[in-house]
Amino acid sequence: MRGSDRPPVAPLRWDSASGSRPLPVPVPPARLRLLRGGRPLKRWRYVAVFAERLMLCAGSARIGPGATSWWAVWDRERGVLAERTRMGRGRVRFSDGGGLAVIDGDVRIEVTVQEGGAVESLNPHGAQYVWTRKQAGRPARARVTTAAGGTIEVDGLAVVDDTAGYHARETAWSWSAGVGRAAGGVPVGWNLVTGLNDGPVASERSVWCGDRGHEVAPVTFAEDLSSVAFAEGGALRFTSEAVRERHDRLPGLRSDYRQPFGTFDGTLPGVGPFTDGFGVMERHIARW
Repeated sequence: MRGSDRPPVAPLRWDSASGSRPLPVPVPPARLRLLRGGRPLKRWRYVAVFAERLMLCAGSARIGPGATSWWAVWDRERGVLAERTRMGRGRVRFSDGGGLAVIDGDVRIEVTVQEGGAVESLNPHGAQYVWTRKQAGRPARARVTTAAGGTIEVDGLAVVDDTAGYHARETAWSWSAGVGRAAGGVPVGWNLVTGLNDGPVASERSVWCGDRGHEVAPVTFAEDLSSVAFAEGGALRFTSEAVRERHDRLPGLRSDYRQPFGTFDGTLPGVGPFTDGFGVMERHIARW
């Protein structure tokens, strides 16, 4: 391996608000090359909004030169999950200032997220590295229009995931992201993971209370994704309501993905009990 292709020797974690810092490898917004040490660049942005009336997510990803995009809306009142995944850039568009727009057939989705409180991390993965920036518990407004459900407008809380890196050929992770309200109605959020960026320190694991995110110790996911246990004590309990699931078999790529929407209760380290817990669980196994 060439010296310039060596991964960072130690994980790093920082608050985005602290400003730029010297890093051993390029990360966004710097330009990343499509191939590094034989591994293709994988890059995505995922935005989800959670509210009592509905939950939604949309994302756009690139794996080397290929691209895919997706969106999903879980209408909790009607009990209807609408979703679509497209190869290529598709109908999902992100804009500066926390904007998201989807126009796909008779579906229109408009989202504005008040971004802030982001936490970034840089971690080795295989022989290369992965960078990610996470936000959770961010105020958001969404407007969703479908032919069957009409137009729904909600104020909710959002999760934002920006990731770029050169993941190992074999990658598997369990992930949970969600939102709620602490005492006094303060927004809270979480981003929890095993299998990726999950070392004992400088991980991407985070809990937010208001605008401040703090790292939490390693977590344990139930095999059936019904809970996440914290090393500090306590746990999140999850009740699944609707499931996004895909099994892709393409040349050079194999992916098994399951992401249920649902409700949460329990306690968060540094926060304690919370109410109005909404979010997702996820398990992804990929050869890419």
